[in-house]
Amino acid sequence: MDLSGLKANHIHDALARVRKLQEIILAKRFFGGYSGRARFLSGCTAIIGAMLLSKQPLPAEPLKHLWGWGIVLGVSLLVNYGTLLYWFLMDKDADRNPRQLKPALYALPAFAVGAVFSFLFVQHALYDFLPGMWMCLYGLAQVAYRQTLPPSIYYIGVGYILFGTYFLLFNPQPFTNPWPMGMLFFVGETLGGWYLLNDKADKEETL
Repeated sequence: MDLSGLKANHIHDALARVRKLQEIILAKRFFGGYSGRARFLSGCTAIIGAMLLSKQPLPAEPLKHLWGWGIVLGVSLLVNYGTLLYWFLMDKDADRNPRQLKPALYALPAFAVGAVFSFLFVQHALYDFLPGMWMCLYGLAQVAYRQTLPPSIYYIGVGYILFGTYFLLFNPQPFTNPWPMGMLFFVGETLGGWYLLNDKADKEETL
């Protein structure tokens, strides 16, 4: 009887079980309340908003565009936090436990600062700096999830910050040009949605 071969098989099986356990722990660590489909829809909303805001009949007035982007934001919040609420109420992993919603609070400081800066910039008619500021603070919100969402979301957040910095410091665009923000949020949100969908599929396969 080959005892060395039997021992090697036992070691191999034990290592396989450890790797499987690590995969399960990693899958459980990530926050499951955000929907990849909702994020993808947010990206589509951004590009549709840019298309509508670029139409010639619309007056090239900053306040008109501010209202337009406000509608885009409202739709995105409704879609993303609506699906988050559905997950909280219906998903067995959430189990209607308020502690499961804790990761959703990580983005609130960046969003709150964004609201304050938006009010200040509008008050002083600094409309052209709004898109870069929004990009940077939205990127910070994504970076805040580095421990609870897939690593790809962190890198997307860094991308938002880099583009926002570029538009703030080197190439501020007229606020009435909706394409820089529309394109960036379309690419960033559709990529984020794709990564979340793939992460969910990998997690289900692991479990």
